[in-house]
This record gives sequence, structure tokens and C-alpha cells, in this order.
Amino acid sequence: MSLKERILNDFKEAFKNKDALAKSVLSMLKSEIANAEIESGAREKGLSDEEVIKVIKKMVKQRRDSIEQFKEGGNQEMAEQEEAELAVLEKYLPEQMSEEEVEEKLREIIEKVGAQSPADLGKVMGVAMKELGASADGAMVKEIASKLLSK
Repeated sequence: MSLKERILNDFKEAFKNKDALAKSVLSMLKSEIANAEIESGAREKGLSDEEVIKVIKKMVKQRRDSIEQFKEGGNQEMAEQEEAELAVLEKYLPEQMSEEEVEEKLREIIEKVGAQSPADLGKVMGVAMKELGASADGAMVKEIASKLLSK
């Protein structure tokens, strides 16, 4: 079963079970997937699981940004709503690597590409995101890579 099919099945379940939160989030996700299919001209064949993961990661990033802004603005209720939506979305992402695992992998990549200074960050990030893919958050990878290259 593809990731898109799993999302559609879970949406139907949420609808049957009257789970308003999951129904709302999955409805938004289905719309974003449809929009991505239209943009990429893949409406007929649909998106691959990797492309669906990219859509989910974009939505996850939006939720994280919103949570931060709501907390800074003192709106705890909206931050909690966004956190609940984030939890629903994260169920569809592959298991994320820990910071330690990412750091270990980045050390290997830095050695492999011969990076020596912060100026080599782009080289490292290109290889890292190809190798780590959806299993690591891009912001975390960039932060750790920057730290390792500035030593």
C-alpha cells in the first residue's frame, strides 16, 4: 500500500470515527498532495512515496514555525492545536534519526567530501540530504553540519 493510499484510508477511518482533528489534518494533507500532483503534472499517475513525504515535511515545517510564533506571541491554545496537528502528520514520516546518529553520519560525509571549513557547508548538505533523505530534519542536519565544520 502506498503512502497516499494509507493517508486516504486513515482519512476514511477518521471520518467514520468522528475524529475531527485527524479528519481535518488529513483533509488538508490530501489537498496539498493533489496540489503537488497538479503542479508536477502527475495528476494521472500520482506522486511517489518520496514526493508525498516532501509534501508532509513541508506541512510539518509550517506547523513547527507556527508553534514557535504562537508561543512567542503568548497564544498557548493555538500552539497546542498546531502541536496536535503536527503529531498527526508525523505519523506518516519515516522514523527520524537522533541527533547523535545524524552527527555520526555527517562526520562520515565531511570526511568523504573533504570538507574543512564552513565554506564547504553546501557540499556537505547536498550529499547529506541525498543520503539521509526523509529520515532527518533538514534544519537539524544544517545546524549539526555547521557546528562540525566550524570546529
